[in-house]
Amino acid sequence: MLSRLGALLQEAVGAWEPTIDLLEAFVEHWKGVTHYYIESTGQEENTNQGIWHVRFPTPTPQKAKVLGHPSGWHIEWTKPNWPDWCPPSLILLPGLSTSWSPDQDENTPVKKTDIPWRLKQMLDILVYEEKQQEAAGEAGPCLEYLLQHKILETLCTLGKAEYPPGMRQQVFQFFSKVLAQVQHPLLHYLNVHRPVQKLLRLGGTVPGSLTEKEEVQFTTVLCSKIQQDPALLTYILEGKKMIANKKAPRDPVPPPKETASHEAAPNREPGEARAAAAPPPQPSEAEEPDGGIGESNLITSLAGLCKSKKSRVALKAQENLLLLLSVASPAAATYLVQSSPCCLAVTEHLCQLYRSMPTFLDPADVATLEGISWRVPTAPSDEASFPGKEALAAFLGWFDYCDHLILEAHPVVADALAEAVAQRLFVETLQPQLLHVCEQSILTSTALLTAMLRQLRSPVLLREAGTFFLGPEPRPEAPEAGPHSLCTQLIGHCDHLSDEISIATLRLFEELLQKPCEWVIRSLVLRHLQGRPYVARGTAEPENDEDALELEEDPYFTDGFLDSGLQPSSKPPPAPTTSSDGKTAVTEIVNSFLCLVPEEAKTSAFLEETGYDTYVHDAFGLFQECSSRVAPWGWPPGPAPMDPHEPERLFFEGPFLKVLFDRMSRILDQPYSLNLQVTSVLSRLALFPHPHIHEYLLDPYINLAPGCRSLFSVLVRVIGDLMQRIQRVPQFPGKLLLVRKQLMGQVPGEQLDHQNLLQGVVVLEEFCKELAAIAFVKFPPHGPHWNLSPPPSEHV
Repeated sequence: MLSRLGALLQEAVGAWEPTIDLLEAFVEHWKGVTHYYIESTGQEENTNQGIWHVRFPTPTPQKAKVLGHPSGWHIEWTKPNWPDWCPPSLILLPGLSTSWSPDQDENTPVKKTDIPWRLKQMLDILVYEEKQQEAAGEAGPCLEYLLQHKILETLCTLGKAEYPPGMRQQVFQFFSKVLAQVQHPLLHYLNVHRPVQKLLRLGGTVPGSLTEKEEVQFTTVLCSKIQQDPALLTYILEGKKMIANKKAPRDPVPPPKETASHEAAPNREPGEARAAAAPPPQPSEAEEPDGGIGESNLITSLAGLCKSKKSRVALKAQENLLLLLSVASPAAATYLVQSSPCCLAVTEHLCQLYRSMPTFLDPADVATLEGISWRVPTAPSDEASFPGKEALAAFLGWFDYCDHLILEAHPVVADALAEAVAQRLFVETLQPQLLHVCEQSILTSTALLTAMLRQLRSPVLLREAGTFFLGPEPRPEAPEAGPHSLCTQLIGHCDHLSDEISIATLRLFEELLQKPCEWVIRSLVLRHLQGRPYVARGTAEPENDEDALELEEDPYFTDGFLDSGLQPSSKPPPAPTTSSDGKTAVTEIVNSFLCLVPEEAKTSAFLEETGYDTYVHDAFGLFQECSSRVAPWGWPPGPAPMDPHEPERLFFEGPFLKVLFDRMSRILDQPYSLNLQVTSVLSRLALFPHPHIHEYLLDPYINLAPGCRSLFSVLVRVIGDLMQRIQRVPQFPGKLLLVRKQLMGQVPGEQLDHQNLLQGVVVLEEFCKELAAIAFVKFPPHGPHWNLSPPPSEHV
């Protein structure tokens, strides 16, 4: 029966084609909303349900007579039995009297009242009215009524009261839809701006709020409007005071014309027409924003929603905040930095997530989550679980988000946010743990710093990280300061009694060396090589120089030792040939590294390995990547010329290279994993295309100054030590081959005597091949020896 009744009503509406008074309908619906509160406050007895009353006008439409209610034309549906389609259809009948008698139980949710429907009808009328407007940009009568009678402010108050239950959600939805669907610019009006500010204060403050979904939809609409007009951001953040003091060059919303309003609604009373047609009140200089600017605004609301446990809500809030900071004007950016809690809220949440992690985390576990993205801040399900996994994923995800904020934000905001992250997280939180005496604190904080560096992409935050690690970068006119206390401590950790701390710190420096920050390589290495003090002054030939004969006088290379039957893989190379520009031929350098390890200590030839060729391929890609990274730094193509009259000065390779050389000299006694990390860092350094680094690390024939050592000289001494110790290890070749197979996973691992020595020999052989490959690919392509064939096959 109801379906037939609905069909007849639809047919009657379609045939009538009435002239609709939109303003009258709009006012009627708004009165219906307020009538609910009047009735609910004046009713003494509660009822269990509501009744929808529909009275047709007089005379009744001809087609409506088939409804079968000839007397009074009064139709009643008891909710929930009245059909959903009926009210939208009936509202199109002019003169139709409608009312809703709600149940008066204060616990009745708003969805069981007619308020959602009436708000939906008000929205539809506003949108329909705007489409019918002939002049674009003019406010229609209904919109004028909404502004003049402060309907949005009233709704905001009703939403704050949360009566009936769920009203706040309805208010958020109505605001979002009005701002999104009405094309007329509304945020410039005080009677829209003020309730928007009030509504923002209602949300984003309580985690887990029932209105989080509606809140993030509301902020999304605001951010969309700001994206279309970035000047709105300053207005929304600063409020009425800013608008009053700012003389805009043009009025963004022309005041509606009274004549147009009269034409749109000819049946209104004159007084009502004048009220609706009046332009929205503009803020006066004496007015102040309600509640104060600093209490809560769009930024604080978004910052609160970013902490939501609902991943979709949090992600959308993060996207909105990222959008705001990227489109901010200079004025808005200055306000965000100086007068809003934006930077503080972002960094405080980062530190809070750090504090929520366990005190100790295994560096291997941290390494499994280094690829976490802020868009998917959850731990991969295929990875093994460990205590604190979700907390670690949340922290790394938010750090990645901070990095993206700094990368995309206005430069003023980016600088301030990067400084805040460096101060609150690096200095105040991580530095005390790095300097702690507890090894677990050192290990965990070092591993986390490495993971953060690997994710870091923002140049501004990278600059702050470099300052944190190495101290402030000196200005060109200022002398360089002494060693930074934290940097000195970290370099000392590379030679820590705990091998785990040494490995973790070496990984940290390796990651730091791969970042596009010139201050890192200059502070650690280049400033100690400046002026080439490692090269002996004068014109003495190497074979006539007393210091150059030092290796031949070394006891490891005495005639008696060489006569014992253990010979190097080749005799010491003759004086190297040089090109026309004085550079040592690349083949000489490559052979020097490949022939360094004695044949008795080589095992790669017994296994099916690609050996040197593989290292050349890998080194080529790494060198190209490194060269492109340092290209903007303007390094010279060749070493600085030496002044023969300049007196020699004491050379010190710097604390960083000293630690690496010291570690390298103990390669035969250190654990395998530590040796791998030491050689990995040295390889990274050797890849840098600076002529001084290349000369000092990769030129075996450099004429060293007295008391100096280079990487090649350190390796020569290690080989000398090895050739002595080989004699004390029975069945050395067989055990060495077995250890290599174990390291490659070809045979089960078992503990052997001299385990560190045997594993160190394997690492030493591979490291020499890697250095030879790096030297080969770094040779300049324009040089005369670029087209030379690779080294002899017996060296591969």
